[in-house]
Amino acid sequence: MASVASGAGLVYLGMDTSINEIVVAVLGPGEDAPAVVERIFNDEASVRRLVGRFPDRGLLRACYEAGPGGYELHRLLTSMGVACEVVAPALVPREPGRRVKTDRRDSLRLALSLRAGQLTAVRVPSPAEEAVRDLVRARADAVDDRRRTQQRLTALLSRHGRVWRNTKWTAAHLDWAAKQVFDEPALNRALAGCLAGLAAREAELGAWDAELARWAQAEPWAEPVRRLGAYRGIAALTGLTLAAEVLDWRRFPTARAFMSFAGLTPAEYSSGQRTRRGHITKAGPQAVRTALVEAAWAYRHRPAIGAGLKRRQAGAAPATLARSWAAQHRVHATYRKLAARGKPAGTAAVAAGRELAGFVWAEMTDQPAR
Repeated sequence: MASVASGAGLVYLGMDTSINEIVVAVLGPGEDAPAVVERIFNDEASVRRLVGRFPDRGLLRACYEAGPGGYELHRLLTSMGVACEVVAPALVPREPGRRVKTDRRDSLRLALSLRAGQLTAVRVPSPAEEAVRDLVRARADAVDDRRRTQQRLTALLSRHGRVWRNTKWTAAHLDWAAKQVFDEPALNRALAGCLAGLAAREAELGAWDAELARWAQAEPWAEPVRRLGAYRGIAALTGLTLAAEVLDWRRFPTARAFMSFAGLTPAEYSSGQRTRRGHITKAGPQAVRTALVEAAWAYRHRPAIGAGLKRRQAGAAPATLARSWAAQHRVHATYRKLAARGKPAGTAAVAAGRELAGFVWAEMTDQPAR
């Protein structure tokens, strides 16, 4: 490896990471194949020994794919003076027809693609930003836990002919479920366990909501949450979710780029004279897509400023208010147009969420209302 480090020019490190090890391909100046492909243990000491073999760390360019390992490797390398990128896995170039996948090949492909400038880097959050984002995602996990508990309760009652045919999970529905009595004591115990589990999930979710409400009022989140809160359907928790997941809105040059990031644009399969568009891509963070679509449901109603929205808009800039009002008209029109064409309500809400994504991007990048 000393011969690689001593050459003039940049040295590229393609790093294929896993929980226990890192496979590193070292690509020296002018080389088409790595002089060294090495396996090291995935810990700080091993990474420091690897970097220490290079006399000039300023010539190193490293990259690895974003994944479950997070950003600690990036922070370690940058603290040592090594330029490092965390790249989007779905956008790494791959050879057509490739049928062999190994860690060695993956690390070499990363090194070659990094040198060719073909990789797309993701925005690495600061430790404080990542902490709040993890808090937001923990709340989302609690919502999923509640949904699964609700499904178990519904399934238990349905298996025994107890079916609620009105709006679910209202106070009336829960009161009805709590009053169900069966002849078998074991079944009554199972029902009581499901109800107790649901109550525990509700209490847990309430605690998460209270905690996140506190963070939504703290810096640096208070300003983006306040601006996003001026839009219909985006209260504090939704605003904090969007702010924590997106972080840097200006990395998207256009509204359509942000829509694509959120996975709200249709997939396309076109060739020659034929143009075919499919379902939305669902690329990017699910939390952003879910927040936008859930907020878009509020736009099925005609434009209006209710008491809650009026309270959130207090003190907002005139440009924000104008953009918010324009969003109400356009997003509502999109929903109504698709509903009038017989599209399912969910499809119309997704299309409305895509329109809303354009407006919130414009708000957070100070673009004029469309």
